[in-house]
Amino acid sequence: MTAAVVKCSHCGAMNRVPAAAAGRPRCGKCRRDLPWIADAGDADFAAVAEQSPVPALVDFWAAWCGPCRMVSPVLEKLAQDRAGTIKLVKVDVDKSPALSRRFDVQAIPTLLVIIDGKVVARQAGAPPAAALRSWLDGALAARPEGSRQ
Repeated sequence: MTAAVVKCSHCGAMNRVPAAAAGRPRCGKCRRDLPWIADAGDADFAAVAEQSPVPALVDFWAAWCGPCRMVSPVLEKLAQDRAGTIKLVKVDVDKSPALSRRFDVQAIPTLLVIIDGKVVARQAGAPPAAALRSWLDGALAARPEGSRQ
């Protein structure tokens, strides 16, 4: 697993953000929540997405997929807007065939919301930004009882 370097939108400090961690990423300088965007594959998906301390928005995508390229900036903006409350986990279907089979990914992009290791919402296709935001809000509002956060 690798760590991404993220610039804090509040103070401009550069921060290392690991793909998997027990807490939420915060800026080392101003202590504000940072957006959490990580790549995961067959080998590290459990640690990165299923054991995430915050709900994981999982994006099954491929580099050759036009709709995937259209929805990606919207997902990244959601991760920035909801820093500290969600983690965006990107799974390249061409590099992670076992995960694609496990989650029965028939079309890409396919989006999942995973809370406490359980899939609570699923969406195939690339909806407009407002519809995607509404879908995510609904999934987060329906979180199971007793879940962390």
